[in-house]
Amino acid sequence: MSLKIRLARGGAKKRPFYRIVIADARSPRDGRFIDRIGTFDPLKKKDDATRFVIDAEKAKDWLSKGAQPTDRVSRMLDSMGLMKRAERHNPEKAVPKKKAQERLATAAKAAEAAAAAAE
Repeated sequence: MSLKIRLARGGAKKRPFYRIVIADARSPRDGRFIDRIGTFDPLKKKDDATRFVIDAEKAKDWLSKGAQPTDRVSRMLDSMGLMKRAERHNPEKAVPKKKAQERLATAAKAAEAAAAAAE
């Protein structure tokens, strides 16, 4: 059985509140879970101590048993110092696409021509 540490959504419409749960990877997001280890309230300020509450002992125990956290939960656990999250870096995502590169090249040529004409 593959275990995940993930967020289960609760709360009203447009007022999200999440429980951090241990669940089988095949069960639905808000469905059956094995253990509840904490809560996350995204509507609170980032510096609020009650925004992200987790039982550290339970989290360490489940991580040692092989439970895999989702990306969002791993960020939270990394901020608490319970695990080390691998940094994700995709520099190609910021590179302009083909047409934008062509526009930039024509603009650069026009700028060079204007600078040459000015001299």
